[in-house]
Amino acid sequence: MIVKGRHTPFDGDISNILIIQLGDIGDVVWAVPAFRAVKDAYPAAAVSVMVREGSGCLIEPDPLVARVFEVKRTTGSLRARAAARLRFIHSLRRAQFDMAIDLRSDERGAFMSRITGAPVRIAMHYGRASVPIWRNRVFTHLVCPPAPARRIYGAAEQSLRVTREFGMDTDDPVPRLWCSNETRRRAQFLLHREGVSGPDRWVSINPFSRWQYKEWSTDKWVRIIDWLWDDHGLASIIVGSKDEQEKAGHILTRCRGRVFNLSGKTTLSDLAGVLSLSSLHVGVDSAAPHIAAAVGIPTVTIYGPSDWRDWAPVGDGHRVVIPDDACVPCRDKGCHNSGISRCLETLGIEKVREAIRASLEMRRIF
Repeated sequence: MIVKGRHTPFDGDISNILIIQLGDIGDVVWAVPAFRAVKDAYPAAAVSVMVREGSGCLIEPDPLVARVFEVKRTTGSLRARAAARLRFIHSLRRAQFDMAIDLRSDERGAFMSRITGAPVRIAMHYGRASVPIWRNRVFTHLVCPPAPARRIYGAAEQSLRVTREFGMDTDDPVPRLWCSNETRRRAQFLLHREGVSGPDRWVSINPFSRWQYKEWSTDKWVRIIDWLWDDHGLASIIVGSKDEQEKAGHILTRCRGRVFNLSGKTTLSDLAGVLSLSSLHVGVDSAAPHIAAAVGIPTVTIYGPSDWRDWAPVGDGHRVVIPDDACVPCRDKGCHNSGISRCLETLGIEKVREAIRASLEMRRIF
């Protein structure tokens, strides 16, 4: 069935629902409003979520989510990998889902939806050549939503436009992550171990992205960190992955201001805890700003080629800094897909300082 426009075709008992979101960390965070929309529509149902390995810890504390399934990378011999996959498939079948909702367009989500055995399987209809023809046939209900009268910004819309057509909607498209007391205690212990002391006197910073074309100059980050310390007495904590630990250490050694390097020292859950304790988060377009905003921390995020209107955290507490170049956002992976973004190379530090200063004034942190 291809659905055009709002429709609610499910009259039977829907008591066990699986939502599939096999995207990156930011995609999972932005899908949280869709989880809420489904639960609001079916308050008596158990709503489970499937994500990639490692992302589940962000969702597990949410009281609206009954269970989290993680699609894990299998290792070992061919026999061991096959056995692990069969166990995972068995766990999905045993759950006996009434409905499966795939929020993406890839083949993996379609395959997972099919093997659940759910009699109702929902996804967006895709007609483009990059999507295999069999993918659409896996689902019992496909959404072809009407074009909105105006463009709706915010990444939450990508998920909500799948659920909305079946009466599963929310008036609150802002992602919110639950951060348990235990997570905050672990974060406080980690900060204490690194020598960080004093509440509300430090700023979290992510200078790095999975995609280098989204990054800003190292020299400029050094100047921002020194300015935060010299002018505001605010220490900086650099967060990032283990692969970014060395680059973060290079920034640290050049800074005059007080700065700590937590890159590679936090799990994803720990990162959420650390960010929840910061005064402000400043960084480039990556997962960290999405997590910081979702745990209630104001953000200042630098955007270049990617469209901030689609991806930036929403709300008065969040600011974006964009270059003045007329080509922004080009949505390319660097200028002419070169991996290098000249707009970010020429973006000066004063625009970033202005945004940070405004955020600090709003929170009265000086």
